[in-house]
Amino acid sequence: MDDLMLRVHLLPDLVEPMALKDGVVVVIDVLRATTTITTALEHGAKRVIPCLEVDEARRVAAEHPQAVLGGERGGCPIPGFHFGNSPAEYRHELINGRTLVFTTTNGTRALMRCRAAAAVFIGSFVNLSAVCEAVRAFDSVHLLCAGTNGQITSEDVLFAGAAVHRLSNMQGDRFAPSRWNDSAQLAFEFWRCRVPNITREQVENSLRLSHGGRNLTSLGMQDDITLASQVDKFSCAPHLNLHSWEIRKS
Repeated sequence: MDDLMLRVHLLPDLVEPMALKDGVVVVIDVLRATTTITTALEHGAKRVIPCLEVDEARRVAAEHPQAVLGGERGGCPIPGFHFGNSPAEYRHELINGRTLVFTTTNGTRALMRCRAAAAVFIGSFVNLSAVCEAVRAFDSVHLLCAGTNGQITSEDVLFAGAAVHRLSNMQGDRFAPSRWNDSAQLAFEFWRCRVPNITREQVENSLRLSHGGRNLTSLGMQDDITLASQVDKFSCAPHLNLHSWEIRKS
């Protein structure tokens, strides 16, 4: 009998969608989709509608009055969109009360993997405690790393390890190491090694060394790394409604 309670999946393609059935999933794309979604909602966005493709996003936005388009391809803003994928862009005065139609290279694809789940939350360092609190009562928790173009990324694994650590501290025996899968154990050890004192500076330094961090630095977007490193800046745990396919604050 499988008595595992806490599982990390290092890439969406490494887990079958039906393996997520009846469990709660935390989707992780620290640099930058899940950080940006959380920021937009905290700054007043009414809802976020994730789309897989650029053309789909444009069609959906056309169907919703007051909608704005956000996202990226290859880390860069999409021509004709109102926003890119930088959390700094989603200021209150620009996003308050608006519907954000959002598409990214990796994060929104990870969300598509979760259609069979019982519940889906958005996780990043800026809402680490809130998302752990939101999922702690579920019997089966999956931490799903988005990766980058099919490659495992250390920034997502780092957050998964932080969440494993936090959940095990919150729930004791329910999330004891004996109830983790191997990837959860690897993520936890990586987190413990890279961020021993759980400071923002240690998180930021680790993110800068990651694949996503180096990519953002090469694009001149290194300030986004600082924003993504602000542990527990926000208190919301955005939740994906699997019927209406929209993300709202919880």
